[in-house]
Amino acid sequence: MAALRDAVLYGHEPAPLPWIARRASYRWYVVGTVCIGAFMGQVDASMTQMLLPRLEADFHARISTVSWVAVAYILAMATFMPTFGRLADMVSRKLLYTAGFLSFVLGSALCGFAPTLGVLIAFRVLQGIGAALITANSIAIVVMAARPEDRGRALGLQSAAQAVGLGAGPAIGGFILDTLGWHWLFWVNVPVGLVGALIGWLVLPQARSLKPSPFDWRGALLIGPALTALIALLNQGYAWGPTSPLFIGCGVLALVFLLLFVRAERGAASPLIDFALLRKPAFVVGNIANLLAFAMLFGLFFLIPFVLMRVYHDSALAAGLRLSLVPVMLGLTAPVGGILYDRFGARVATASGMVVCVAALAILYVFLDGTRAHLLPVTLGLALFGVGQGLFVSPNTSAVMATAPADLTGEAGSLVNVVRFLGVSSGIAGASSLLALTLAAITGHDGGTVGAPLAALVVASHAVILLLAAMGMLSAALSLMRSAPHGPRRPDTAVAVDLA
Repeated sequence: MAALRDAVLYGHEPAPLPWIARRASYRWYVVGTVCIGAFMGQVDASMTQMLLPRLEADFHARISTVSWVAVAYILAMATFMPTFGRLADMVSRKLLYTAGFLSFVLGSALCGFAPTLGVLIAFRVLQGIGAALITANSIAIVVMAARPEDRGRALGLQSAAQAVGLGAGPAIGGFILDTLGWHWLFWVNVPVGLVGALIGWLVLPQARSLKPSPFDWRGALLIGPALTALIALLNQGYAWGPTSPLFIGCGVLALVFLLLFVRAERGAASPLIDFALLRKPAFVVGNIANLLAFAMLFGLFFLIPFVLMRVYHDSALAAGLRLSLVPVMLGLTAPVGGILYDRFGARVATASGMVVCVAALAILYVFLDGTRAHLLPVTLGLALFGVGQGLFVSPNTSAVMATAPADLTGEAGSLVNVVRFLGVSSGIAGASSLLALTLAAITGHDGGTVGAPLAALVVASHAVILLLAAMGMLSAALSLMRSAPHGPRRPDTAVAVDLA
């Protein structure tokens, strides 16, 4: 095994180009390379939200089915990230990172050629696996390359690249939809991904400090079915009905696989997720608040393109520009959240952020009625929602990581990411289910938005907004309950968290 590992590392994984590696600023070349993947992943995740209304019309599909185009990608990332993060310590960060680009590129190209919605969803899983390979290794590569005194700045640059990608994605997606067609939303990833893979192969350092340890194969094989069954139940449950065999079977499978996963992790010598962290109430409370916040964010990301295109008849580009206000304001406000955390602690910063989000949702509830004159307050509501998320995300992550022991920082970061992706998937699934269920109850049809009456679309949108507001109020209450330490996070607990 050791010989094979050495052959992979030193026979097939090249050293970085000498003229780059010798430069005093080499670490920033490495950070810049990682930023390519960070930007690309967030652009894809956010611009896909603009695609869903078009797919609903083109494929004459249910909203719940169309939502799987977004959910499958996020679910694949949540499933494979803990596995790939552990494999990176055992095999090679550089090898897996560049393989992630190639998997993402292949998945993107195939998505563009997908003839049916089912095939598109399958290829989105391949894309998500590539994104998981990139994301699971990017933080470790940055930390490995940067000096201790530069790590905060390096991780900040990576987060900035993610924020820029998340903000640019809806506008880019809207422009492509209006000019080239939905297939090009995936094909544009191909050249960017190939460039990223090539630069990564030539610039990233070889892995030298690997950690041979038993790999938790049982946990890796159980986490995927557990999460998939749970999200399928959330996403399709309303269509199946609570007494249908599919609903009951999926519920049983979710429960069984989750129990088996917990049992496997407790008995594993080197578990993917260390459940010792769950004995810390502040860690649990912060993660639940995080799950609710990201469910809110991506529930709104799912809803708003349908609202803007169906209710206000915006073009895809106009809708994308309005939706971009959410991540743009999130990125601009995030430093303010960090300042509030440093000065007042986690409770004030995170609870304030959630209160602002709920206020923004109240504005959307009041003014989202299909009247063009009210489109400006709706746009301002989206911007305010981004402000609230910006105040919440960084302080909450800092507070959660500050509760983890130093020797469990990696496991804590992995669990934070899994919870976050589960929140994203749950938000999209919950919003799509409630939107379709409400429309079906009003119109008596299958719950699609194409051709639905304006009044029905407004009522269904209001129902989703109320659901998101309830999540925000619960997250605010949990934020006030937290007992995380006051002040800035410990230097050894720094972690970068993707926004999407």
